[in-house]
Amino acid sequence: MAKNIHEIRDAVHVFARLDSDERKILDSRAFQRLRHIHQLALTYLVYPGATHRRFEHSLGVMELAERVFRIITADENLDDRVREVVPSGDQLAYWRRVLRMAALCHDLGHLPFSHAAEKKLLPEGRTHESLTVDLVNSDEMERIWSKVTPPLRSEDIAKLAVGPKELKHHDFSEWERILAEVIVGDSFGVDRMDYLLRDSLHAGVVYGKFDQYRLIDTLRILPETDEESAAPVLGIESGGLESAEGLLLARYFMYSQVYLHHVRRACDFHSQDFLLSMYPDRLPTNIDDFLALTDNEVLVELRRAVADSSHPGHDAADRIVNRRQFRVLYERNPQDAEKNPEAGEAVYYAACEKFGKQNFRHDRYSQGGSATDFPVKTRDGRIVPSLAVSDVLKKLPLVNVDLVFVAPELRDQAQKWLSENRDEIISQVAEDEP
Repeated sequence: MAKNIHEIRDAVHVFARLDSDERKILDSRAFQRLRHIHQLALTYLVYPGATHRRFEHSLGVMELAERVFRIITADENLDDRVREVVPSGDQLAYWRRVLRMAALCHDLGHLPFSHAAEKKLLPEGRTHESLTVDLVNSDEMERIWSKVTPPLRSEDIAKLAVGPKELKHHDFSEWERILAEVIVGDSFGVDRMDYLLRDSLHAGVVYGKFDQYRLIDTLRILPETDEESAAPVLGIESGGLESAEGLLLARYFMYSQVYLHHVRRACDFHSQDFLLSMYPDRLPTNIDDFLALTDNEVLVELRRAVADSSHPGHDAADRIVNRRQFRVLYERNPQDAEKNPEAGEAVYYAACEKFGKQNFRHDRYSQGGSATDFPVKTRDGRIVPSLAVSDVLKKLPLVNVDLVFVAPELRDQAQKWLSENRDEIISQVAEDEP
């Protein structure tokens, strides 16, 4: 008899398990492409072990989604106030399968080097999420959805894979919103859980670790507040609050120490420049052309560009391959911020005017408000906001990056100039972009 459950070894979760229907997705062109998309773009130039791909991450997200689904739908874990939201019988089995498929497919639309140049490479209004939806709805995938048991609706899979923030014009039921939150939620999304654990493991750092087992075991579907009309969302029992704090602190440290590492960010600028030289008319978004494009093709072209000084991407390629990336000229300082909240912008504009815009890059990143205010079920059965019971979440720092990069050949000259003119430059408010 043919084997129906297939086990894949995984560095984070030991095994990721799929049945034969799910393996059809694994074998599809869209999913196999993820073997050739680095999870962290060029981060391996800073953390050499960070060469893992979105292929294994997607398997990990599916494994975690299964664990969360089992916990939050277990009868003994259902709060009476939200019990009617959860389907039963065949419908519950259907949505379990949809959730697993959506978890597998949530990253199908990622571009080469992931986020490096998405905004500039894609046509107006397109994102990697919209490409994911296109792929889920493609003819090849539709043939798979129609033949699994039971047959699945591609629209349901797409909804859970990208969530209501991306599909603003689609109606989501309360149940669909909860399941989408399981995958892409800001507080407890398993996409985030897996990438923090996986990225920290491969980067060789400890910042992304948290107690995933305790956290998942204490997740619950809860009313947002104690009010009778409150909407059901993902929350947590009070015994898991410290694990939730650990998850959100892990996110902060991974962003500040890994994702926003200054060398990685400089390489992102150069990879963006290189990709724009390859695709000056935007990246192709039709299915066949998109599926043929991975990190491999870009890296091959990168090598060609290094050897050919007439190649339009030569300078960017040379900076990446030969470690000539831009260096930090200025970084955010609290004293400067008191004088001018946009001190980095002032330095950037002044430096561009003095030495030429092509020699500088400005990296401004302010983390949006982390969605830390989730419902917590206390031991006496009441529902309280997390911010009311967690001093850690109240004081959770936000990542705030304000860096100005300079071409290394100008670094010494620019540093001397900035040292002599810093106070005057920072006190100015830039009016026009250079």
